[in-house]
Amino acid sequence: MKKNTYFLTLLFAIISLNISCNGQSSTSKTKTTTTQKKQTTAQQTSSQNFVEGSDYTVFNRVRMMDNTGFTAPVEAYSILLPKGWSKQGEVIWIMPGQSCAGTNAWLKASSADGQFSLQIFPNTILSFTTNQQLQQWNMANPGTSPYCRFAQPVGAEQYLRGAFVEEIGRPQILKVESNAAVVAEMQRMAEKGRAELMQYGASDMQVQPSAINAEVKWSDGSEGFVMVGAVVTELTIPNVYTGGYDKSYTTSITKKTVFKYPAGQKEKAAAQFAVIMAGIRSNDAYTTAINSFWKQVRQQSNRTHWEKIKLMDEQTRQMGEATIAKGNARLKEMDNQMRSWEARQSSGDRMHTEFIKTIREVENFRDETGKYEMTSGYNHAWSRGDGTSFVLSDNPNFNAASVFQDQNWKQMKKVN
Repeated sequence: MKKNTYFLTLLFAIISLNISCNGQSSTSKTKTTTTQKKQTTAQQTSSQNFVEGSDYTVFNRVRMMDNTGFTAPVEAYSILLPKGWSKQGEVIWIMPGQSCAGTNAWLKASSADGQFSLQIFPNTILSFTTNQQLQQWNMANPGTSPYCRFAQPVGAEQYLRGAFVEEIGRPQILKVESNAAVVAEMQRMAEKGRAELMQYGASDMQVQPSAINAEVKWSDGSEGFVMVGAVVTELTIPNVYTGGYDKSYTTSITKKTVFKYPAGQKEKAAAQFAVIMAGIRSNDAYTTAINSFWKQVRQQSNRTHWEKIKLMDEQTRQMGEATIAKGNARLKEMDNQMRSWEARQSSGDRMHTEFIKTIREVENFRDETGKYEMTSGYNHAWSRGDGTSFVLSDNPNFNAASVFQDQNWKQMKKVN
């Protein structure tokens, strides 16, 4: 009996222990599940409390390819665009020996609803000369390239108020500001090319750069930011026939950019535009290869040109005035080489940033991949550490890692 009592007591003890342990386990699991549910609910609530496009903006890096100049497509440059934007663009090659030979590019991008859009136009080259025969020749032979034409030199604002206003739909110009920082950068770049131009026979070179930022408004009520840069290069060229000198003018119209947005959205548009423009990155290897190629073309063309000049001098002594007229026409080749040189120079990334500074100042943010110029329109920046994905926000409570449920998102630090 005592033995049975002992076993019953042991059995009850074991049953009681199991019930107790099972009860504790159940309670613990319930608490854990409840905590997880609360965390999930909090995360979901966090995600739902922030609205993309209002509380934060996602920017993705888009690669623009050169599909013509090499045996395989090569990245020419990249640009930061808001998520969901569509884009189309092209790198244009006009091969040596053709009118306006060089490399050019264009880009169009727009939001999904089409209310915000960016357009970067190809560069335009205007040429002019004081040589009367060449003036007549150019007017009689205007050429077929849409990127080069014979016209007197103009500054950036004059070009905006004339040809560019017509090109972008005749908006009303509300405001125009000069951009001194871009002018200084243009001057620095022009000085780099002075030595090369002197090798081609130019005895003197004067550069007059100008750059403007403008605000415009179209008849449908939409508004926009416009950027234009212009570099007028004046060259003094020896006239081998008269013994005197002629003036040759090249106007390089660059950075022809339009950012269009709905009325009343100026603040949002300025922030987006600043990020996009500051986020343009040239492929250094590509730029070096392009510049090297065209420099070799210019050097070879210049040698060929002077051989022709010597031949024409001999013909001039034999054939008189008829050959002189033909020789003057040949001088146009030298003029083309000099004016197209301006179009082929790489502007560098600094100019993009300097252009948008008059619209909105930029801030530097850093992550593990490096330092990036963003816009002061957003106080907080997040990245995935891949150099291609960024989130910008003004909301101090915003956390990209929580909203996107992705711990790869890290807040970037502001730096000088």
